Amino acid sequence: MEITELVKTLAREGELLADLAEQAGTDAPVPTCPGWHVTDLLRHTGSVHRWAAGYVAERRLEPVGFPDAPELADGELLAWFRQGHADLVRTLTEAPADVQCWTFLPTAPPSPLAFWARRQAHETTVHRMDAEAARGVAFSPVDPEFAEDGVDELLTGFHARPRSRVRTPEPRTVRVRAADTGAVWTVQLSQEPARTVQGDTGDAADCELTGEAAWLYAALWNRLPLAGPGVTGDLALARLWSETAGI
Repeated sequence: MEITELVKTLAREGELLADLAEQAGTDAPVPTCPGWHVTDLLRHTGSVHRWAAGYVAERRLEPVGFPDAPELADGELLAWFRQGHADLVRTLTEAPADVQCWTFLPTAPPSPLAFWARRQAHETTVHRMDAEAARGVAFSPVDPEFAEDGVDELLTGFHARPRSRVRTPEPRTVRVRAADTGAVWTVQLSQEPARTVQGDTGDAADCELTGEAAWLYAALWNRLPLAGPGVTGDLALARLWSETAGI
């Protein structure tokens, strides 16, 4: 996806997250993040936004820890979140295309700027779903192309890292199919980090996950149950994902 489109998505999703959080109230629990309240959601996402903006704005080449979120509440916390989100959008909009800075996934877009625009657009969209869960409303639609991109980032990026806990004692294969966009991923599970390739390799799959890209996006990010008619084969593998795939 184009960087400009990713930044537009980030801008829209962050504004929606803040509005939903305000409507829900900062004390409301977040069902999709057990143990969290809206305060935790705002503090986490606001810190991530500042962390990401720092790499691009300051051309940081080495990793640094997340900044501490201030102990604010209610309107002050919402204002702090909105300011950090606006600063991130502005930083990504104004950064030169060839900016060099640290990134962290093994499979990444063609430039650091593309990486951070993509990562923060998905970060914010998933947490917008959390704000909707706290508000008690259905998830807003996610564009199929954007959802496909988010599934790809999750499978080929996050779960290719050594820290991924999605592992099986014996080799198993999971096939993921986006029915509306036509995208397919083959995920090879073992005692090592998952190895995902795009496309149907022709190998028999132990479990298949089929659905619209937006459903796969929400379910694989554990914001919807990974269950239903689109999950076939060894259902224990779908349960394994739900239990161990948290980022």
